[in-house]
Amino acid sequence: MQHKQYMCPVEALVDVVGGKWKMPILSLLSQGTKRYGELRQHLPGVTERMLTMQLRELEQSGIVQRKVYAEVPPKVEYSLTELGLSLEPVLQVMLSWSEKYLCTIEQKAVWWERVSKT
Repeated sequence: MQHKQYMCPVEALVDVVGGKWKMPILSLLSQGTKRYGELRQHLPGVTERMLTMQLRELEQSGIVQRKVYAEVPPKVEYSLTELGLSLEPVLQVMLSWSEKYLCTIEQKAVWWERVSKT
C-alpha cells in the first residue's frame, strides 16, 4: 500500500479526521464502544451511507476498529484503536478551542441549544 505524501504534518491530521462527521464520531467513540445504531442515534443528521463511509475511512486509517459478532441479526461494534485513543487529548484541546471560539462570536447559546436537544 502506497502512503500519501504530505507537505506538512497538519495535512495528515486533516486527511484522517477532517470532514463534517469524523470528529463527532470520534467524540462518541472516545466515550466507549458503540454499536452502529447508537452512532446513528447520536448523529441524527447523518445518512446511513455517509456514516458507513466515514467509519470505513477511520477504520482504514487505523483509528477505529470494527468488531463483527457471528449472530443473527449481525452485531457490529465500533471502538477506538490504540492510535485512535491517542487522539483524545487532541480532541479535548479542539473542543476547548471551539467553546472559546463560539463564545467569542456570541453563538454559544445557539450551539448549546442544538447540542442539548440530542
